[in-house]
Amino acid sequence: MGRDISSAEFSDEDFRVFKQRLREESLLLMDWFKSDSFEDSREMCGFELEMWLVDKSFIPSPTNDAFLASVNSHLVVPELSRFNFEINSTPHRFEGAVLSILEGELKTVWRKCEEHAERMQSNIIAIGILPSVQNEMLNLQNMSPLNRYFALNRQILNLREGRPIEMSIDGKDKLRVNHRDVMLEAVTTSLQIHIQVRPREAVRHYNTAHILSAPMVAVAANSPFLFCKDLWDETRIPAFEQAIAVASFRDTSGNTVERVTFGTGYSRHSLMEPFLENLDGFPVLLPLIYDDDPTWLSHLRLHNGTIWRWNRPLIGLDDRARPHLRIEHRVAAAGPTTVDTIANIALFMGLMHYYVHCRETPLEHTLTFETARKNFYRAARYGLNTRIQWEDGQDYPLRSLLLEVLVPAAKEGLRRADLLREDIQYYLDKIIQPRIATGRNGAAWQREYINKHGLDFLDMTGAYHANQKTHAPVHEWTV
Repeated sequence: MGRDISSAEFSDEDFRVFKQRLREESLLLMDWFKSDSFEDSREMCGFELEMWLVDKSFIPSPTNDAFLASVNSHLVVPELSRFNFEINSTPHRFEGAVLSILEGELKTVWRKCEEHAERMQSNIIAIGILPSVQNEMLNLQNMSPLNRYFALNRQILNLREGRPIEMSIDGKDKLRVNHRDVMLEAVTTSLQIHIQVRPREAVRHYNTAHILSAPMVAVAANSPFLFCKDLWDETRIPAFEQAIAVASFRDTSGNTVERVTFGTGYSRHSLMEPFLENLDGFPVLLPLIYDDDPTWLSHLRLHNGTIWRWNRPLIGLDDRARPHLRIEHRVAAAGPTTVDTIANIALFMGLMHYYVHCRETPLEHTLTFETARKNFYRAARYGLNTRIQWEDGQDYPLRSLLLEVLVPAAKEGLRRADLLREDIQYYLDKIIQPRIATGRNGAAWQREYINKHGLDFLDMTGAYHANQKTHAPVHEWTV
């Protein structure tokens, strides 16, 4: 999805040829899995961080074209709306000082973005859903002027047979919204954590990422409000699912699988399984025909980029065109600060390393996929104050489970991965642990501010931005 396309309109022949190429590339990928053709080096990690542009009054500013031209960095790229942009990291080996290196890199790019935004009389904000955004701002005039976005909008509406997108979320308040384009998706901005994995461990990584989605979505929750309604702790989850609501197929239990999905089950033998599901289960959205070498898998990777699993398998290519496997963990909200962002990555990577490398019994052998799914949506709705089911089949208060089991496991995972002791102590002991102990993540801070100052979302967004500029972790913010 990172490449732009030449046209927003496609013919029946385009779809036919694309499907043929997609099937050929899927067969090639199947051969790669059988012949063990993937890079088998030490784990790598990186991230994508979606952010907002706002004016000095903290109203969304549809100026990302001028902003991106001014920043002029391959690490800063457009998003669906002209209010948004994305910061990418470079990939790093998961060892040593990787966490502090990632934070230093993020701060450098963040400061550069701040400087260029200031020159445009704007601000940048990292938050799951911007509290000041309003439904009427989400129109096609404010879509980034790239063909791939207009084509995506056209094809999703075609699959919906012209029916408007209906958003219905019940939380503390109730929200009902109808919309006639995919710009509703633009309200949701996230942190996407990438982990490159060894082929023999890929299934276990993929399944473990699903199970860890519940604690991760709660710890990183930063999206309680949408259109002035108090909804879920992580409203971004139902909002994104409903903003691109395209029914694709039914799973073995008869459940309808949408384009944005938690998935249909654990992977059993290889990561080829979700790509086979892509091939036969999900209609093609963007049938762009490439003249690339088939080994680039251009059609397969484009199609996979239009299926938004909360944990998405990826096929990457290095500078020698050698393929590798990655898991993209998409459940964490953007923000609140640079240090909170890296702490969220530390928690996820530590837990992944612990449950994949430090335990003999795979975590998926102790929790069913349906339990992992139920835990995820419960944690997205109620955040750190919910209960989830864990390995012995019992329900536990999530905060207690995190403090007594999961944070210690993450610390052990980072230690076993040979990360710097000082980084482990800083990001987990000084950032994650007190955030959980106090219960103050981004969602809690936003609600606390509104409860104290009233329903002034522009004022709250300004206070959020002022705290964010200090780079202090959210549990230390003032209200």
